[in-house]
Amino acid sequence: SQSPSVLESKNSLDLLEIMGNFSYDDSNTTFLDYDAAPCHNQYCPLFQRVAPTFLAVTCAAAALGTGALLVSLAKWPHAWGWPQSRALVAQLAVGMGLFATLLPPVAVGISQGWWLGTGLCKLTHLLWHCSLFAQGLLVGTSSCSTAWCRWDPRSRRLAVAVWAGALLLATPAALASGTVEAPETSCIRQSVGILSPAYLLHLALCLCFFLLLPAVLLVATLAVPRLRAGWEPGICVSWLFFGLWVPYGVGLVVDFLLQARLLQPTCATFEHFDYVLGLSEGLGVLHCCLGPTALLATQLC
Repeated sequence: SQSPSVLESKNSLDLLEIMGNFSYDDSNTTFLDYDAAPCHNQYCPLFQRVAPTFLAVTCAAAALGTGALLVSLAKWPHAWGWPQSRALVAQLAVGMGLFATLLPPVAVGISQGWWLGTGLCKLTHLLWHCSLFAQGLLVGTSSCSTAWCRWDPRSRRLAVAVWAGALLLATPAALASGTVEAPETSCIRQSVGILSPAYLLHLALCLCFFLLLPAVLLVATLAVPRLRAGWEPGICVSWLFFGLWVPYGVGLVVDFLLQARLLQPTCATFEHFDYVLGLSEGLGVLHCCLGPTALLATQLC
């Protein structure tokens, strides 16, 4: 008899839009049969019901928080000092605001299908990851230097480098993404092979930002007395970004190993991993509404 195996479906959602993918769903039918125990994956229907509401609520909360943060920056500019300087916080607000503005079309695309075309799908992924990488670079540079203490030629050059670099680093995400019919059109994060150069480069960059960068900064802060002495509550709050995205980085590693068949999925993995990866990405998405609130809290304290 033929050994049991996992069958991949073209119906899988593999969506950028929050809760990632394991891409093993096919109308909730059974794919695995270990010891006559059927394995069902119910993730995709739940995702399509829950994700649009989650994204809408998160976008509304992010809009309120970012708006309040921008008002605070405009009305009380001198209240912002190192480590949460006005130049740094303004750019973080731009990054979180850019991320939040992408949530409505993503939510509509999940509930009604993506009808904006492949080009806008790739642009969405480009801007989505550009905002994340820019925030990661901003938090990283603020943790190990005083470049953002004031808005001068030095900090302006650094700002240009950060945003231009983030846009360049997000390009592989756009190249790896695309639209598929599944059965309605969906804008997906990975429309190329798991071992394609574009996706591998995108995956490597995500792991550098979500796992390697926070680890290096943490070790450097603990090892260098000067950095450790400057560890203030404001910097800790900016690290909320890394704390929310680290679980998703770990999930991406496991997802790659499973899709590349470097790990053999069990029935439990097949049934539950989509939920784990989805929840970890949902946790990361919350940064756009929790970030402004945390920054405002440090300013008020």
